[in-house]
Amino acid sequence: QVQLVESGGGLVQAGGSLRLSCAASGNIFSMYAMGWYRQAPGKQRELVAAISSGGYINYAGSVKGRFTISRDNAKNTVYLQMNSLKPEDTAVYYCNAGLVPQGIYYWGKGTLVTVSS
Repeated sequence: QVQLVESGGGLVQAGGSLRLSCAASGNIFSMYAMGWYRQAPGKQRELVAAISSGGYINYAGSVKGRFTISRDNAKNTVYLQMNSLKPEDTAVYYCNAGLVPQGIYYWGKGTLVTVSS
């Protein structure tokens, strides 16, 4: 059983930066793949960035070069550094943890990011 708590969302102007954090409970954090998803009004939830237990990273094309995902296993925390924010980045951002071979996934409650033009 894993609990995920996101923080760091807020209101920023276009071109600004935010750093999201996701703190996880549990004893086997290092075994989980971690990801950030987002859902904007009127759109489906989409993958933003993911990092495997081995450190392999994938980004959505729309955020490459602007966002950076990282993890600190000692702190049971995954981060999403968001730079050069655009109004189209406005969404609720969700943290996800998964044990892919077992098909087990957990979700946080989400944190709202609003980017004004």
